[in-house]
Amino acid sequence: MMYRFAGSKSSALLRHGSSSRTFSSAAAAAPATPTVTVVASINAPNHNDRNSEKNLRPSEVVAELDRHIVGQADAKRAVAIAMRNRWRRKLLAEDLRKEVTPRNVLLVGPTGCGKTEVARRMAQLTDAPFIKVEATKFTEVGYHGRDVDQIIRDLMDVAMQLTKKVWTDRLKKDALVKVEERILDLLTGPAHSGAATGGKTSGESARDSFRQMLRQGLLDDQEIDVDVPQSDKNGDVHVGGDGSNPNVVVMTDFLQRVSGQGKKPNTERKKLAISAARDVILQIELDKLLEQVDMKKEAVTSVEESGIVFIDEIDKICSARDSFSSRSPDASAEGVQRDLLPLIEGTTISTKYGNVNTNYILFVASGAFHMVKPSDLLPELQGRLPVRVELKGLTEEDLYRILTEPVANLIYQQTELIATEGVTLEFDDDAIREIARMAATLNKSIENIGARRLHTVMERIMEELSFEAAEAVEGTVLKVDKQLVEKRLLDVVRDVDTSKYIL
Repeated sequence: MMYRFAGSKSSALLRHGSSSRTFSSAAAAAPATPTVTVVASINAPNHNDRNSEKNLRPSEVVAELDRHIVGQADAKRAVAIAMRNRWRRKLLAEDLRKEVTPRNVLLVGPTGCGKTEVARRMAQLTDAPFIKVEATKFTEVGYHGRDVDQIIRDLMDVAMQLTKKVWTDRLKKDALVKVEERILDLLTGPAHSGAATGGKTSGESARDSFRQMLRQGLLDDQEIDVDVPQSDKNGDVHVGGDGSNPNVVVMTDFLQRVSGQGKKPNTERKKLAISAARDVILQIELDKLLEQVDMKKEAVTSVEESGIVFIDEIDKICSARDSFSSRSPDASAEGVQRDLLPLIEGTTISTKYGNVNTNYILFVASGAFHMVKPSDLLPELQGRLPVRVELKGLTEEDLYRILTEPVANLIYQQTELIATEGVTLEFDDDAIREIARMAATLNKSIENIGARRLHTVMERIMEELSFEAAEAVEGTVLKVDKQLVEKRLLDVVRDVDTSKYIL
């Protein structure tokens, strides 16, 4: 059986029945292989509306994650339930809502099994503020580096961007009306009220005529003078010190506002075509409307009630209880765990947008735990991550499914990349099975890096094909069979076989 992917824009370039080149000595003598056309589409359902968190039931979250991640049903169910509980809590009575805290999750599994991918897809499914951080990037308070409080400050930056985007979408319709009126003012002069008899003046009639032409795009090439805001670089005020320090940030923001009071906005008059001026004026009008909205308060509320923090590589700040390293000083080890305790339990963090309470923020942590065990974490931290999910290592069958089932799987990606050259790339089912087998073998004999091994194997196979596809005649068909896979990976297997005898 052979896989050929179709159904995308670039697939229109593929011409079947054209000349065929086979990169295998055994392919010429082999009988014609039946081909199965797999129609793949990466147009996912749109769940990014404001009610997505409410609409997505756990089964829908799992179904959406299944489109991108193979296996790991327990992890998918755990994050789906956690996301649904956020919405359920909002419907509780006020007095009970204060008592219900998130059930934080700890994902444990070997590298490359899908822990980080689960978190990445979570962020795309919810409109809540979401941030992914690496535990190893933080240091204990008192050492040079970033402290864990910076996680919440970065989450607030994400929330502000989200809130601004939401309000921009809400106010865009009103802003477009103002843009049209402002352009008409520049073309015909300010609008005047009609005569007492209720009839239209000649100026209003001309304005209506210009309005119709403007909406039809007949005036797009007409040039008008627009006052474009300019950033005042000379007016910037900087306070010395660490830029991540909230006190420094707040002081800098305050001094900039004070220094800017009483000054006219710095603008520059430019002559622009209406087609280009429309976007400039729209941004100006949106900024004026957004100034009337208390976005900081709304962003703080969204973080406190719906914020999600994913802490990756948490095992890297953990050391075995009986090891010597556990007794040696390390600015990124147990000290960071101690700093995380109040953050996850619930505390108040000072940010430039205001104080943020972390009592109800959902924390999802993950780690491979190759050298240590989850029980080596501080007992207090273990208690703050009550939901523990064990992710399974990937088998050969899982690797095969990863190559064929996700909507943007590696086989589909390679066929579409080659299709941009006007060349068809086809994979035999036996070839895909062999790729999965070789990846599983390398994971066992060298180092288990999970699904990431597929990228290494695939690039080794595609190296020659990708090079020659650019020179191939449009309409050429390139076939990948089992013999080609074995030939391209022969050197890798030989190196693995001999390396175990080298001291």
